[in-house]
Amino acid sequence: MANTFSQIYLQFVFSVKHRKCLIPKEHKEELHRYITGLVQRRNAKMLAVHCMPDHAHIFVGFRPSMSISDFVKEIKVESNEFINQKRWTNDKFGWQEGYGVFSYSQSHIDNVVRYIQRQEEHHRKHTFGEEYCDLLREFQLPFEEKRLFDFFEEE
Repeated sequence: MANTFSQIYLQFVFSVKHRKCLIPKEHKEELHRYITGLVQRRNAKMLAVHCMPDHAHIFVGFRPSMSISDFVKEIKVESNEFINQKRWTNDKFGWQEGYGVFSYSQSHIDNVVRYIQRQEEHHRKHTFGEEYCDLLREFQLPFEEKRLFDFFEEE
């Protein structure tokens, strides 16, 4: 639509199902490229992506023409299928239901990009669970820690 302007920066964070470490380090860059392509095909701008073995961070310049829930659902479904087709894991790969989405102003872009790019370093000191709870607290979102993740329980 003519004369429509937006400036929306969103960080998406989501976990591997049961918080399992299923994203192989040796395939991480290929997965980053694939997810970047998914984001770009939806007319969003990839600002940063980083997949750890048990979770992912995606930071995008977002257009208001797509719903947030449709966007993240499609990224998760298609990247899930990609990982399973590649057979990178012995287990069937899947993302956990749900996600976190956090909005930022333009003045925060560089800091968020650096934060996402430094995930390896960050997780030497903090678990994903700690990181995720910290984000929820920082954005003043109410939550019950025991209900955040589906953990795999051996029978």
